[in-house]
Order: sequence, then C-alpha cells, then structure tokens
Amino acid sequence: MNSIRIRRTALAVAAAAVLPFALAACSDSGSDAKAAPASSSADTGTAGGSSPAADPMTGDKPFGPACSGVPKEGAGSFDGMAKDPVATAASNNPALSTLVAAVKQAGLVDTLNNAKDITVFAPTNDAFAKIPKADLDKVLADKEQLTKILTYHVVGQTLTPKQLENGSFETLEKGMVTTAGSGESYKVDNTASVVCGNVKTANATVYIVDSVLMPK
Repeated sequence: MNSIRIRRTALAVAAAAVLPFALAACSDSGSDAKAAPASSSADTGTAGGSSPAADPMTGDKPFGPACSGVPKEGAGSFDGMAKDPVATAASNNPALSTLVAAVKQAGLVDTLNNAKDITVFAPTNDAFAKIPKADLDKVLADKEQLTKILTYHVVGQTLTPKQLENGSFETLEKGMVTTAGSGESYKVDNTASVVCGNVKTANATVYIVDSVLMPK
C-alpha cells in the first residue's frame, strides 16, 4: 500500500510540473496563429494601398487637389461613381451640378450614359461661373451651340494619365483637344487644369477641369 501511495504521489507531482508548460505551449501556439494573419493582412494593405496613391500613372487611383472634396461614401464617392454611367455619376457630384444641368438641357444624358469607353473632361461649377452670366444664359438657350460645346469635352476612347502627357485627341464634336503635363499636373487646351483626374465611372474615365473648353 505504501508503495502504491508513493507511486501515485510521484505521478501527481510530475503532472503538476508538466501541466503549466503544456498550457503555456498551447497559449503560445494560439497567439502565433492569430498574429500571423493580422501581420500578413497589414502588409498586404500597405502594399496595395500606397502604390497607386503614390503613383497615379498606375491608373488605379484618382489624383488632384479637388479629389479631397469628393464624398467618402455614397453614390457621389469614387466607389459610388464607378458603379454608374457617366451622366448619372456626375449628377451625384455636387461640384458638377451646372454641367449636369447643361447636359440635360442639350438632351445628351442618354448619349453619354450609353457610350462605351469614353473620356470626359468635366468642368466644375466654378468653371462655368467664370463665364459671364449673360453669355452662359445665351449658350444654355441655344441647344445646337450647347451640344457643340459639351461634345467637345468628350473623347471617344479611354485616356490614361500617361496619354495626357503630350496628346491630341478627336472629340465627339469632331474638333481636336490637346493635353500636356506630367505626374499630377495636366492642362487641357493649355487653358483648363485637371483638378481631379482619373475618376472612373461605369463607362468612362473623367478628368474634372477648372475651365470650360471651347471648340476651335
């Protein structure tokens, strides 16, 4: 009996000594398993998020000083605009309300929404405000002239920032629009500056500009 008691006591002591190490090992293993994916995810997020922002030439991200004014969420955000055709997408951006009104006045909503792979140079409200009110009202009342001006802002192909460095492109109005610049600084017809470029919609790439372009 004494021998059996001694043996049981020895086993109990051994188990008590081993158990903490076993628990610690399990705890460390679980911690490592959870930490690894988090670290991997963070690394992936950094690599995926910083490159396009740092280099607009990748074509992945919008760029320009006015982009900061675009809503972060909703239909007017970059993600929201990417889901809608261009005229609809523009209608969700408060800074383009005058352009949208002009497009409706000219009856071009369906034309723009149904076009494929186009580029639109979209003047802001401030761009239209540069035009004397009397002149602007006159243009808005002349559907033929308004259509001519608006279609001059549309190119029938997708243009990347790289192509804007030194380009000349035929517009839907049949005139030629010229572009020049590099990095995040571009001019259109040597008069309008791109203030938020490379904005994607469902059927177009949009470059928001600070002046209204006029056909030659």
